[in-house]
Amino acid sequence: SAPSPRSQPPLCPAAASPVSGSMFSWVSKDARRKKEPELFQTVAEGLRQLYAQKLLPLEEHYRFHEFHSPALEDADFDNKPMVLLVGQYSTGKTTFIRHLIEQDFPGMRIGPEPTTDSFIAVMHGPTEGMVPGNALVVDPRRPFRKLNAFGNAFLNRFMCAQLPNPVLDSISIIDTPGILSGEKQRISRGYDFAAVLEWFAERVDRIILLFDAHKLDISDEFSEVIKALKNHEDKIRVVLNKADQIETQQLMRVYGALMWSLGKIINTPEVVRVYIGSFWSHPLLIPDNRKLFEAEEQDLFKDIQSLPRNAALRKLNDLIKRARLAKVHAYIISSLKKEMPNVFGKESKKKELVNNLGEIYQKIEREHQISPGDFPSLRKMQELLQTQDFSKFQALKPKLLDTVDDMLANDIARLMVMVRQEESLMPSQVVKGGAFDGTMNGPFGHGYGEGAGEGIDDVEWVVGKDKPTYDEIFYTLSPVNGKITGANAKKEMVKSKLPNTVLGKIWKLADVDKDGLLDDEEFALANHLIKVKLEGHELPADLPPHLVPPSKRRHE
Repeated sequence: SAPSPRSQPPLCPAAASPVSGSMFSWVSKDARRKKEPELFQTVAEGLRQLYAQKLLPLEEHYRFHEFHSPALEDADFDNKPMVLLVGQYSTGKTTFIRHLIEQDFPGMRIGPEPTTDSFIAVMHGPTEGMVPGNALVVDPRRPFRKLNAFGNAFLNRFMCAQLPNPVLDSISIIDTPGILSGEKQRISRGYDFAAVLEWFAERVDRIILLFDAHKLDISDEFSEVIKALKNHEDKIRVVLNKADQIETQQLMRVYGALMWSLGKIINTPEVVRVYIGSFWSHPLLIPDNRKLFEAEEQDLFKDIQSLPRNAALRKLNDLIKRARLAKVHAYIISSLKKEMPNVFGKESKKKELVNNLGEIYQKIEREHQISPGDFPSLRKMQELLQTQDFSKFQALKPKLLDTVDDMLANDIARLMVMVRQEESLMPSQVVKGGAFDGTMNGPFGHGYGEGAGEGIDDVEWVVGKDKPTYDEIFYTLSPVNGKITGANAKKEMVKSKLPNTVLGKIWKLADVDKDGLLDDEEFALANHLIKVKLEGHELPADLPPHLVPPSKRRHE
């Protein structure tokens, strides 16, 4: 998208002198910059314009696209949130998609052997059908045009399955080929598998790594792939699938082994979030951990459902990451250009510079106060520099860098405000349909009929069955006119050893008539809520209708 023309103020006579002329141009530039945010109707449009006008010139000047990532296109700013599934063969990636959308999709093949040998983008479309890779990369409405660079070997193994499905209204899902162990698989692909995944990782909103509880080994290629996702740890979630096929004790050991293995590959001090479960619609083989699986599935679904709401923020975050890398790249390229001789000894100097790239990194780090985490991988950069002609590199152009700094300092901050405004104006955007609707409401909703929800469908008051026991305690606490004081109730309630903040909340819920005293029913209710909390359930924010004591219910 080309920068939009802006009307210039008429020149004044003073502009003839060089001093006032330069001063005038500075004023007009500043005025222009202040006006700019008004041009953005939406966050996506703002990001697109900022990229085209401020970041792209820097990227092109220093050949950023040859080293790191192709230029962004309009479709990258407008596309729906995407979820990338990665895992070794037969960990249940395709079945996981089938489970989410509750529908077969074109090109789907499932089996214990490595069946999915292609990248399949599962997207929304008016009719069911397949679009082959070569056609996908020339479609300007899809965010895949830059995949062209990976060549025919990849494009023959890339396709889009489109189908009308409510889940795909909000998100798109990318299924990837199963990763095999052994050297043969890496050689026979014909394209750089890790580089393709890295390309997707930059553009997706969530990366889900799937593991099979039965075969936990992380092959060399899988380890390489996880390392290729290095700068996107914030997007990674891990699913330990097929967990219903092993006993609880084994599951505990498998979980420990998985965390240990991941800790060695993903070098972050934080622990990755692992969801345990059986993500398909078949009966559980070993149902002992059913409650755990239900809670984990619910958590994962909530995480995926939040993606549309956070999509603009994710795109903003990725643009900031990209701008920081582009700045560092500009410093590296211009430093190499500066060190090159004009006439003789270019090749030997080039070799020396590539070998000493680590020292150049440190020098840039000191001179420009840049964090070491912003630099690209040293080994990868050295490999890429071997084939480059250093004499064609550009010297440092501070104006281009100042423009990007201005974008990061001012324009991005304004867009952050717009992101929040957009979120508040939109109705709560969540993924709907498929498996996401199965547990929303009704008796199979998560936690239905448990904890404070126990007895929700009973005719009798659920507290009634234990009330005789609570009554015995109640009458030992010296009730006056059938009610006990807060001080007397406290003596009994603190025996539960629950903290005062929790007991205070229970008191508020149990004192239904808000008179600062508890009658026998309210006291029984307080004890029931203590039992709910001690069993590990959460307290409700407000007292549910089925827990209101019978004498306090308003009969219509």
